[in-house]
Amino acid sequence: MAPKQPNLLFIMSDDHAAHAISAYGSRINETPHLDRIAEGGMRFDAAFCTNSICAPSRAAILTGTYNHVNEVTTLATHLDNSLWTFPKALQAAGYQTSMFGKWHLGHGDAHDPTGFDHWRVLPGQGHYHNPVFIDSEKGIVERGGYVTDLITNDCLRRLDRRDPDRPFALFCHHKAPHRTWEPDARHFTMYDDVEIPYPDTFRDTLEGRAEVVQAVKMRMLDLDPIVDLKATVPPGLTLDEEIDWRYQRYIKDYLRVVASIDDNVGRMLDYLDDNDLADDTIVVYTSDQGFFLGDHGWFDKRLMYEESLAMPLLVRYPAAVAPAQVCDDIVVNVDFGPTLLDLCGVEPADHVQGRSFAPLLRGESPDDWPESMYYRYWMHNDGAHAVPAHYGVRTRTHKLICYYNDPLDQPGARGPANPVEWELFDLVADPLEVDNIHGAPGTEAITAELMAELERLQAEVGDQPFTPAD
Repeated sequence: MAPKQPNLLFIMSDDHAAHAISAYGSRINETPHLDRIAEGGMRFDAAFCTNSICAPSRAAILTGTYNHVNEVTTLATHLDNSLWTFPKALQAAGYQTSMFGKWHLGHGDAHDPTGFDHWRVLPGQGHYHNPVFIDSEKGIVERGGYVTDLITNDCLRRLDRRDPDRPFALFCHHKAPHRTWEPDARHFTMYDDVEIPYPDTFRDTLEGRAEVVQAVKMRMLDLDPIVDLKATVPPGLTLDEEIDWRYQRYIKDYLRVVASIDDNVGRMLDYLDDNDLADDTIVVYTSDQGFFLGDHGWFDKRLMYEESLAMPLLVRYPAAVAPAQVCDDIVVNVDFGPTLLDLCGVEPADHVQGRSFAPLLRGESPDDWPESMYYRYWMHNDGAHAVPAHYGVRTRTHKLICYYNDPLDQPGARGPANPVEWELFDLVADPLEVDNIHGAPGTEAITAELMAELERLQAEVGDQPFTPAD
């Protein structure tokens, strides 16, 4: 008799930083239900996105290809829904497939979700309270309630209606904790009487970093007090006091919406337990990228710094993954689909660029496992945040980043025109990434090594490096 195919519960949030999960040692909150996944399976400490922005990362996860291949390079590009995706492969293999929550890859006949028997998704970013959804069968659906609860309700209802004789693949995609951070009633006053700790790099001056990095608009002072912080700035504050006030307003609402995610993940895990499904279900929790939680004084993501680059990745599957395991091997978001197909006994398409990390889940580290990863952010001249286009390579010990925009093309940029800037970080000696050592004496050998690795990775994935205009 063929082995029973496992079920899949794939939970993905939006902008949930790993360092806001207590299983990752968070200093600022507790996430007991997310921790249940880590305690029952494996926590990945070196899971990275290949482009730290919502739509491109989601496209990379679904297609198993880098963004220059799937062509979702920015927020302005949408996914061609005729492309191969790993949910389509599961559906073709007999899985009951469904998706609820955030899609954010475009709408209409060419961009609506495909590969799902049923889907109900938010248009665009959607709303936290009383959101509208688009349903594959009913069209526009107006809902009363809180978005994280509603998405979970839809998922649980779908599980109730499943065919018990066929495996299911359920995709639960939360809007939270995406900006703007609007808590539900249960968590509205959470942290009211608490001062949230400040990151070690909160007052980073960015001295020595690339000029384009110094010019990004992601500081606490770039938050809109009314829209983002739901308040006016108290009068009489010094500049430092206002920055602190803004951080506390921002981070508390961020953590409040995370608390709702954690509660609802608990509901999903309880359902699996109560219906004897836990042993046969792969549970994945991840986010489309990381997020700056005051680190370097920033909010948002986009940059190749660790807090933005790193994705939380927790995987529980009792049949193949021992409990309470930690893996520090490098995995990237294009690897997710091939891995889940591997665990489900389904073959990926030949063109897929990701690689299954199922051996890592079994506690095996193949001799040829990658020791580096490639990243590229494509959004040139992003006016809202002034983040430059850049690409780079991260190894276990170092990171090399190339910013290839002219700083004078960036709103608010300072300094002379310098079309290409570089940053080099020693992640062992400088894990907080505050000391850019590019060009420093003694770094010639490591720089040459990383440059060669960057070129190798670009060739391997078929990406073209930046070429300055004549």
